[in-house]
Amino acid sequence: MKNSGTAPRHVAAVVLTSAALSLVVVREALPATSGTSDVILAATATTEIQITDASVTLTPNQANYEAGFVVAEGASGIAVQVRSNSSTGMILSIKSVDGTPGIALADLAFKTQTAAGTGGATISSYTTITGSDQSLWTTTDTQPDWQVVDTDIRVSNLWEYPDDAGGGTTDYTTTLTYTVTVQ
Repeated sequence: MKNSGTAPRHVAAVVLTSAALSLVVVREALPATSGTSDVILAATATTEIQITDASVTLTPNQANYEAGFVVAEGASGIAVQVRSNSSTGMILSIKSVDGTPGIALADLAFKTQTAAGTGGATISSYTTITGSDQSLWTTTDTQPDWQVVDTDIRVSNLWEYPDDAGGGTTDYTTTLTYTVTVQ
């Protein structure tokens, strides 16, 4: 056989096959050096409430009887803390039902001097309490930090609440129910 300067076909096939196997081996030998994973927080709008003052006692004096009412305002009133992560804000509502012996709802009024949250509103003048939710304080934005909302209380018609103990004191109790909801 004459050497024409070219390799026989079977030698070329072996070289190509060896080259292909080399590439496959090199490719399989390289491990992944990085990767990713997503962490997803599926946050939902929520609210939280803490009643700081579980009760308040109003003890009228002679000047209160002459005026016809007694009040507990500002720091002497009822402090409630609220917060929310809702981007649409929250509503702090208040309501009551008659107690036994209780303060008649028509004689019990409330308001707040606490400024409303962003874009919100308040009841800033005395309003008679009812058995249905009444919006005391609102905001239209998130409030992630605790917001203290003070409730001022006024009891009227003091002469309608006799001292049944005769010379002592008689307690008349009405429970206020606070609710905070996403707006």
